[in-house]
Amino acid sequence: MGLKSSQKRERQNEKLRLRNRTYKSRARTLVRKAFLEIEEQNLESAQEATAAAVQALDKAAAKGVIHKNNASRRKGRLMTRLAALEKGA
Repeated sequence: MGLKSSQKRERQNEKLRLRNRTYKSRARTLVRKAFLEIEEQNLESAQEATAAAVQALDKAAAKGVIHKNNASRRKGRLMTRLAALEKGA
């Protein structure tokens, strides 16, 4: 059966997992959209999509859903591609 404390911890972990999943999924979706906009060479919408993705990554990192270095790395990759698009445009 297990200790009551471990059973409670399992219930808490499940609640947290479900809550964290929304932040992680949102960040992933927005990053994917930003990369697609950059690939399509659409500068204005790429900038908007990148800003939204950066905001979602920062929020996920602030809540501890992803590590701050992980968020920073993903933002760096996005910004590098956006900068290349802006330079080419």
